[in-house]
Order: sequence, then structure tokens, then C-alpha cells
Amino acid sequence: MTILMIAPQPFFEPRGTPFSEYFRIRALSDLGHRVDLVTYPFGEDRQVPGLRIFRCWRPPGLRSVRTGPSLAKLVLDFFLFFKVLGRLFAGRYDVVHTHEEGSLMGVAFQKLTKTPHLYDMHSSLAQQMDNFQFTRSRLVVSFFRAVERISLRNAASVIVICRALFDHAAAVTDPAKLTLIENFMDDRPACGDEAAARRLRESLAPGARTVVLYTGTLEAYQGMPLLLESMKFLPASFLLVLVGGDPPQVDELRRGLTGRGLEGRVVLLGRKPAADIPLYLKAADVLVSPRSRGTNIPLKVYSYLASGTPLVATDLPTHTQTLSPQVALLAKPEPEAFAAAIARAAGPEGRAAAACALDFCSRNYTPERYRERVAAALAKAVAAGKPAN
Repeated sequence: MTILMIAPQPFFEPRGTPFSEYFRIRALSDLGHRVDLVTYPFGEDRQVPGLRIFRCWRPPGLRSVRTGPSLAKLVLDFFLFFKVLGRLFAGRYDVVHTHEEGSLMGVAFQKLTKTPHLYDMHSSLAQQMDNFQFTRSRLVVSFFRAVERISLRNAASVIVICRALFDHAAAVTDPAKLTLIENFMDDRPACGDEAAARRLRESLAPGARTVVLYTGTLEAYQGMPLLLESMKFLPASFLLVLVGGDPPQVDELRRGLTGRGLEGRVVLLGRKPAADIPLYLKAADVLVSPRSRGTNIPLKVYSYLASGTPLVATDLPTHTQTLSPQVALLAKPEPEAFAAAIARAAGPEGRAAAACALDFCSRNYTPERYRERVAAALAKAVAAGKPAN
């Protein structure tokens, strides 16, 4: 089949939804399908058999778009709509596959062309307003809640990425058309170079210090205040290393270290190439996911579990829908409790959980299972044809 995919994000950039889009495309390609991807004018091209990339127009002065809702995205989505419309008139498609707010375009184009719509729901659009602290306007939140409801009810098939999102969507539309696909795929090989990991560790933390590592964005919902406060309850031998974040976020966090009394206790590295992350995971003693808001499982958790390094996460639904006490140390989202879990993770308890996590991943998170779930979601879209209003 030929699939028109609508991705209102920079593609490719090493962050949540673009990672997911990339692996959806890889799976569709492996299954023998062709994908025409219409996306933003930012990001690097990725070579995948059967993939063609079409980028919308970039307004002058706009050089990037940040994670989450923004006015820049609203502008880009306007031009994305017309780029998609042009592709629909230029070729014939068997399925329209949309991501995030592109779902509303999918509804419109399904009405226009009668092409089945597969909605890839990575998050609740209304919940994003709170997670990213974009707006407190009830009118705006109600609008996105309505968009989400219309998209779910009209889509022929819906992919959800976690159990909490499945339950949320099932309260709005027929659960039979939902397919749960966790975003566990990662084409980066695990780091097997022990010597390189030791060298990295020594450069980050000279001496016998315990390296606590966080990778990912530095948005408010990720729990940075909790993580930084927890360092006050740990011995000075524990060093926190943060990989990720935009330069302004990194600078703001660095300025706040003095006021927290954490000078020399935190290393801020900013963004690193995605291919280098497995080396950082290998070099660490403890990995942390301190997310404090939202219900989606953080994408980083899957690479953490597969790394063989102990994981500490907040004991909240955002984690517990996937993580159990057998594979990770779960702690209340309170600084002292989170610090205590980090200390335990640096010892035998952490090593035992990491071993269980590796076994769990080998049994549950395989490329074959991922492709089967993508094929199932696509089959539901095709079988449903034109959905009922």
C-alpha cells in the first residue's frame, strides 16, 4: 500500500514523537508499504526504503520549533495543511496516517477523499496544554479536547502508546479500533565498549564518584526540580549528569545551581548526538526518570531498561503502567524518598532490578512484536474503510 503520513513535527530530530514516527515508517517499510511523509521544514532526512519526504514552506525568520505546543507550530500547521492537500491531489493513497494534531487534518481529508484515517495518538492534546504550561485558557483547552474527541470518533483505526492513553481513548471511542504500541524500538546498538565507557566516566566524574544520569528534554513536567532537590539528600560522592535540553534551558538550570547549593554536584552537558546516548547509559551507575506530571510513559524509559544500568523512577502512573518494582526502583515524587531510592539503586538492589529489566525487555520488546502491532493497526484502518460519523 501507499500511505500518506502527516507529521507536524521536525523530522528527524532526536526527541519523542519524531523517534516514534521514524520507527513507524521503518515498520511500514519492512512490511512492504510505501510512505509519503509530509512534515515540517526542519530536521534531517532519513533514508528508509519506500520513504519520500515532502516538507512544507518555512516562513522567513523561523529556524526551529520547540517541543510541545507553540504559536510557531500553529503557523507551520497552516502551511502543512496545504502541502498535504497538494499531495492528495498529486497521488492516490490507501491510508492517511496522522500524528498528534495532524489528526484533525486526517479527519478532514478522510471526509474529502474517503481514504481511511489511521490516527497515531502519542498524547492527549488537551493534557499537553498543562504539561507544557502553554495556556490556562479554558477556551483553548476545550478546543483541543474537542479536536481530540472528533479525531478519535472519526478515525478508522487509532494507535495509542501506553495503557493510560488506551483507557483515555476507550472512554471516547470504540475500544476495538485501538491498538496499543509501546515506543520501545531503538536502532542504536547497546554500548559494548567497556573501555570507552570507563574513559567517559572518568572524564565526567574523576575519582570514585557515583554517576546519576538523566537524558532527555528539560521541560517542566520532566521533574527537574524534584531531581535537583533530591541531590541535597545524597552524599557529595554522588554526581548528577544531565544530557539534553535547549541552550536557554541549560543556561537557566545552570544559573539556579548556586542558589540550591549544588555547585560541583551537577554536570550540564546539553544535547548530545542520539548515537552517543548508549555510551552515556553504560558509563552511569544509576539512571533516573523523575517525571512529575502527565500520564504518558517517557520514551527514554525503554532505552533505560535495555541498558543494563539500574533505573529509579517516580512512583506515578506515568511510570507504573509499564514499570514494576522488579525492573526498577520506584519512589514517591518527594526529594528525600527519591534520593533514598537512588542510593539503593547504586548497590545490590539496583543491580538485581537491572538484570530483571534486561530479561523483561528480551521477552517483551522485540522488533517482530512491534511490526505485528503496526500491521494490526493498519489492517483495522483498511478493514473499516469509511468510518461512521
